[in-house]
Amino acid sequence: MKEDLISYAHAAGFAKVGICRPDAVPEIANRLEQFVKEERHGQMNWMAERMHWRGAPDALWPAARSVIMLAEPYTPDHDPLEILTQKDRASVSVYAKNRDYHDIVKKRLKRVGRWLIEQNPSAEIKVFVDTAPVMEKPLAAAAGLGWQGKHTNLLSRELGNWFFLGAIFTTLELEPDEAGIENCGTCRACLDICPTDAFPAPFQLDARRCISYLTIEHKGPVDLELRAQMGNRIYGCDDCLAVCPWNKFAAEAREVKYHARDDLRAPELAELVTLDDAAFRARFSGSPIKRIGRDRFVRNVLYAIGNSGLPALKAAAAPLCQDPDPTVADAAQWAVAQL
Repeated sequence: MKEDLISYAHAAGFAKVGICRPDAVPEIANRLEQFVKEERHGQMNWMAERMHWRGAPDALWPAARSVIMLAEPYTPDHDPLEILTQKDRASVSVYAKNRDYHDIVKKRLKRVGRWLIEQNPSAEIKVFVDTAPVMEKPLAAAAGLGWQGKHTNLLSRELGNWFFLGAIFTTLELEPDEAGIENCGTCRACLDICPTDAFPAPFQLDARRCISYLTIEHKGPVDLELRAQMGNRIYGCDDCLAVCPWNKFAAEAREVKYHARDDLRAPELAELVTLDDAAFRARFSGSPIKRIGRDRFVRNVLYAIGNSGLPALKAAAAPLCQDPDPTVADAAQWAVAQL
């Protein structure tokens, strides 16, 4: 059954499959509690509100007997760090340069899940893709897909660290795999490159300083200390992923919907900052970027303009100094002052 499942999952588009028990990661409850206690989750209140489920996968669905973890690569066809030197352009995280991965991965998971039910009509399943209180990375490590690196993301000998994770909880009893073994060694590349020093220690993240958190999850103005460190990153940050030496083994992204859209490879800051709500929604329809809304997006673009050092962009920021959204207006005023 397990061999057939793995074969079918590969045919469905997943690059790697592993299985663990729902209770395979008892240590994550304490880790999560400490993370929240130290307020490293920032404004992500949903982490604290559903901590009892997130910290105990076996409590999320007590009937589950196995967790099937699946990996799907989205490896870029370019160096994501190159755009950081183009000060008049915007850097968008690799995963967000095309279609929303939640929809794509969930469809594949459901396909594998339907096949599983066809083979075992009495079985039940639930599929999760980053939208439920499931700690995918520790579960994936327990299922043998890899290990959580010093940047806290999942790493794999075969896939590098450019891949999405999906989970299928099932009532079926499936043979678990051996947990992944940490292979970071003495490497500190991911820690040293972080522009905002978001890693208090190896294998620890303070989300409040992480540019991915600041550009996506954080509402309101960003601290002045951190704005200058954000550079031209307007949605997410790939620095710690991009420098990982294990990426020399990264698998190619087979799904064309993960390939970067031409208009998001190196978009112009001066053009992005002019988007009103309607234009923003139209441009990012079907994109994960859409969920942060126009105001937060333009706020990020204005920080990038302020960091550009290009006086010519002052004219693009100035009209927004009176924007109806106070955070956008604040960002515009800061950008103008910087230039």
